[in-house]
Amino acid sequence: MQFIHFPDDLLALQSAWLRAYEALASTPAGMGTTVHRRRLILLSCAIEAHGFWAVPGRSRAARAELRSQARAGRWARAA
Repeated sequence: MQFIHFPDDLLALQSAWLRAYEALASTPAGMGTTVHRRRLILLSCAIEAHGFWAVPGRSRAARAELRSQARAGRWARAA
């Protein structure tokens, strides 16, 4: 798969999503998980509604690549 250049704001949203997910995973049930779940929902909506996905031909593979690049922190090094 070729390298896809994602907008910095989209990568920042995905990185925030990953951090929120990790926070939810490390929080015991009933100890404030609602806040993390709500944050994940908001971030998921923002990622899905981003203008990058409006271009025809954006695939699920591109979404997987977005997660991969956010995990790798490539967006932070490129900025």
